[in-house]
Amino acid sequence: MKILGGKYLAGLCSLLAVSACGQETAKQPLSATAEFILPVPMTNNAVAVAGENPVLYSFNGLKSGKTWKDASRAAFACAINTKTCEEIAPVPVSEGRLASAAVTVAGKIYIFGGYSVAENGDEVSTPELFAYDPLTDNYTRLSDMPTPVDDMVALPYQDRYIYLVSGWHDEGNVAVVQLYDTQSDTWSMASEFPGKPVFGHAGGIAGNSMVITDGVAVAGLVNGRRKFVAAPFAWRGDIDPADPARITWRAVEAHPGGPLYRMAAMGDEDRGLILFAGGGDNPYNYDGIGFDGVPASPTDRIFGFDLKTDQWIELGKLAEPSMDHRGLVKSGRDYYIMGGMNADQAVTARIMKFRIDD
Repeated sequence: MKILGGKYLAGLCSLLAVSACGQETAKQPLSATAEFILPVPMTNNAVAVAGENPVLYSFNGLKSGKTWKDASRAAFACAINTKTCEEIAPVPVSEGRLASAAVTVAGKIYIFGGYSVAENGDEVSTPELFAYDPLTDNYTRLSDMPTPVDDMVALPYQDRYIYLVSGWHDEGNVAVVQLYDTQSDTWSMASEFPGKPVFGHAGGIAGNSMVITDGVAVAGLVNGRRKFVAAPFAWRGDIDPADPARITWRAVEAHPGGPLYRMAAMGDEDRGLILFAGGGDNPYNYDGIGFDGVPASPTDRIFGFDLKTDQWIELGKLAEPSMDHRGLVKSGRDYYIMGGMNADQAVTARIMKFRIDD
């Protein structure tokens, strides 16, 4: 690893398979495309992992046509052990959803909101919350979000609670932090996000701490239309373990290299890191073309925030640049990115994985 700012080097490294009798070692790539792909190309999809024999899941998203008609409610399950993917029961909504979020808690996958797109381009933030049971392939409708949001950050806590941080609500960004209790199916409000409200930001949680970074803010109106700008910031929130609604927020240094949009992110409690991978260099609409008319380009960066030192660490590069993600998931020592957009804004069925040196 490399602490950004040049403090120390350790490098992203591969694993060596070494036998007890001294056979020649076999080297794995640092980052690679997995040996299985989604049944169809999909981007802006909610992702999760669940099960003792871990399975990767994808819900909702946008298909390769990238028009309003391509918003999808399809769901897929990809078994890591057998390297196979199959379509499962779709999310039980009447029309496709973009920018939803999925979080695994106590063996079930909770799928939050997203937005629908009408033929005339109107976008509506949707309130639904479903629990998906991987054992039965069934969805259960739960209590709606008090404030429907999409393109938010969703974070699990204590294998019971789920935070929804900021995001877009119909006509603008909101600073609310909504807290869902999976045991009681109830909502409450946690300490408000103190940064500029954003959508398409990224974040993760490890232990009692979360980090939220980047995203897109509204910078007023130009000729009667909203002006969207990248938001180069980072905030750390430390949770009171006795009261999960109490979060002490403080600003931390923004990561080097400029803000990125819709990165894949998650917290790794074992490492005390919040990890970020990929993302776009220019805020864009769902088709990958920037709000300013300039096509977005994906990055191949992998970096993290060290919760012990409050420093950003460069960790390596993805096998291929990628953007338009709603989450990063981990199984064993491997981190996975499912779908997304590639360098020419094409929607991909690719699944990528990477590891980090100990």
